[in-house]
Amino acid sequence: MSEEAAPAVCSAKGCGRPATWAVRWNNPKIHTPDRRKTWLACDEHKESLSDFLARRSFLREVEPFTE
Repeated sequence: MSEEAAPAVCSAKGCGRPATWAVRWNNPKIHTPDRRKTWLACDEHKESLSDFLARRSFLREVEPFTE
């Protein structure tokens, strides 16, 4: 019996929509400059997740998500 990978869904609280964006970030106080953490976002939450990270100067790039 093989396990199927769970579908990639938006990281916004309570959202279960499929992810279409990769919001890449790092916290310069604890991560090296080349380290990237990733939150996944649907079209509806791309802006709010990006804004949340940008206000903290954590946002590095936003790219289309492909599995």
